Amino acid sequence: MCDVDELVERVDTHDRVLGVVSRSEAVRNSWLHRVGVAVCRDGRGRFLVHRRAEQLTRFPGHYELGVGGAAGVGESYAQAAARELCEELGVRATVCSRFTFLNRAGLSPHWLGVCDAVLLPESVVSDPREVAWHGWLTEPELRRALREWTFTPDSRQIFERYRPR
Repeated sequence: MCDVDELVERVDTHDRVLGVVSRSEAVRNSWLHRVGVAVCRDGRGRFLVHRRAEQLTRFPGHYELGVGGAAGVGESYAQAAARELCEELGVRATVCSRFTFLNRAGLSPHWLGVCDAVLLPESVVSDPREVAWHGWLTEPELRRALREWTFTPDSRQIFERYRPR
C-alpha cells in the first residue's frame, strides 16, 4: 500500500498521453488514465481470485479476478501488472499482454490493460495489507462466484472479455 499519491498519465479516448497528473486527481475528475492487471492462472487452468483487504479505500472486502493497479508514468500495462503482482502477491512472473479496453465501470473511467500470468499456487504469498484471502477457482466455480460474491466492477468486465460466452 502506498501512502503517497501516485503520478499517472492522463490519456484520451484513443489511449494517447495528454499529460501527467496525480491518480487522485484523475479519479476525482473522471480523467482517463491507465491500469494494468494480470489474470493469473495455474498449470491446471484455475483462476486466482482474491478478496481485497477491509482497510483499503477502493472496494474494501470485494473480490477480484485481476491483480493490478494504476500504471505509473512511462510504465506499460504489462510492467504495471508485473509490479503489482510482486507488491500484492510476492510473485515475480512474466506477464503477457492480452487486450486493452476503455472501462467505464467502477470508481472512474480508465483504460484497462489485461495481461496473462501463469503462477505456481505455492509461490503466492499475499500482502495482508492488500489481500485478505486468495484461492484458485475452476472456470465453473469462478462463474458461480461472479454471480454470488461481491466482485469489483473491473473483474466482471475483465471476465466478460477474457472468456466470452
